[in-house]
Amino acid sequence: MRLMVVSDIHGSLSACESSLNRFFEEKADKLLILGDILYHGPRNSLPGDYNPKEVARRLNEYKDRILCVRGNCDTEVDQMMLDFPIMADYIYVVVDDLTIFATHGHHYSPERPPQCLPIGSILMTGHTHIACDALYNDYRYMNPGSPSIPKGGSVPSYIIVDKGEAKLIAF
Repeated sequence: MRLMVVSDIHGSLSACESSLNRFFEEKADKLLILGDILYHGPRNSLPGDYNPKEVARRLNEYKDRILCVRGNCDTEVDQMMLDFPIMADYIYVVVDDLTIFATHGHHYSPERPPQCLPIGSILMTGHTHIACDALYNDYRYMNPGSPSIPKGGSVPSYIIVDKGEAKLIAF
């Protein structure tokens, strides 16, 4: 299985479209979204192309190919707009020999890793809007950043997981 990972779309239609375009260019089987899909949140500026209804409509077209976890800006109202589940705080995904603990990042992070994180696995979060690929004591930490509101000098990026490898790639 080839997996593409994005996070923090925040209702930006152009970020959604860019992510879907890359999803198809990469020939990924599944799209894993690490939360904060529709709402921009009170701490973020409103994206210029903010259109959560259209983002929901576009993502719903691929509901059978999307895996998702809940971000701190995602609510039950957002779930009513989306035809795929978004309310899990985390999921485990196994791709080839890689075990991924996928979560948004507001509950678990490199500073607060989950107790159940297997040695040699990958902790993937969004939330910070800062792309990252770093090794910690017993695991690897990856963050795809944000295609809509990158922060900390980060550029819009995503992660591809395939054939036992995970790579951070700029849009």
